[in-house]
Amino acid sequence: MATESRDYTEATETDRELTMSRAMVEAIAWEMRENEEVFYMGEDVADYGGIFSSTTGLLDEFGRDRVMDVPISETAYLGAAVGAAQAGMRPIAELMFVDFFGVAMDQIYNNMAKNTYMSGGSFSVPMVLTTAVGGTYNDAGQHSQTLYGTFAHLPGMKVVVPSTAYDAKGLMHTAIRDDDPVVYMFHKRLMGLGWMPSPSGPKTGVSEEDYAIPFGEADVKRPGDDVTVVTLGLHVHRAMEAAERLDDDGIDAEVIDLRTLVPLDTETVLDSVRKTGKLLVVDEDYRSFGVTGEIIARAAEGALDDLSAVKRLAIHDVPIPYARPLEDEVNPGTDDIAAAVRELHE
Repeated sequence: MATESRDYTEATETDRELTMSRAMVEAIAWEMRENEEVFYMGEDVADYGGIFSSTTGLLDEFGRDRVMDVPISETAYLGAAVGAAQAGMRPIAELMFVDFFGVAMDQIYNNMAKNTYMSGGSFSVPMVLTTAVGGTYNDAGQHSQTLYGTFAHLPGMKVVVPSTAYDAKGLMHTAIRDDDPVVYMFHKRLMGLGWMPSPSGPKTGVSEEDYAIPFGEADVKRPGDDVTVVTLGLHVHRAMEAAERLDDDGIDAEVIDLRTLVPLDTETVLDSVRKTGKLLVVDEDYRSFGVTGEIIARAAEGALDDLSAVKRLAIHDVPIPYARPLEDEVNPGTDDIAAAVRELHE
């Protein structure tokens, strides 16, 4: 497995540092205090606090009427969340692993994503679908995917992918307040869990006050002049470590964290590509028909004359293997990113 990155995050107004899971919970709790229509439902989210600590402490403060454990029936409780949202509430429904979307795709895509459109705008669906994504901890093909591109490809849903605690809190506030359905995808390895070591980068300074990060604004995590690296989630941290290594070789890589896929901040990517002329897109989703291809296509459409070289790294088009060496082989690591940048820079 690739070595994880050092802390690189920007300074904030507070010295208080939180893990990504704590930052998410803090935003959820703030919104629940402010608005009684906000509630949380999912499997193991009450007494257990979420298997990835996504709801730790919420039951104690808000009780079982607003933090609800549900039966193992994604179709039933996601359908209930859609109905509650259409009735004026603001549910947050957790899909424990994004891989489970298949059993409830009718509720997600034919109802959650489409009902505002199908009703001619007569009602909105202000709900957040939270879900854990990503591998690198050997949980095999049905618990290790990211599937960002699947949700981004289907219109009607906003898609959010935080990579740091600061972003996780701000994006969660925005998601809960949004009148459209939002898919909020958090990477398991970034949550700061004791049993699943995280890179140091996701743990950042986080203000105690509420703040909202607008959707559709990518973040330049590291400025550079030689190569543009566009990525999201866990691979922001792998790209940052690769950039630090490359700096010793005289290669100045710019790292862009997309933060949201829908809406997508194309202009930040184009501005960087016009400056560097070289583009690498790194993703933990599948290579074919995915995020990497979409970013490269938009760069070609908007800055073709400025592009001299492009490359992409993504998961091979195979189910995620269980065996650690095989999983490491299909998932781009820090070394892979550094090698790809060097190839583009030649």
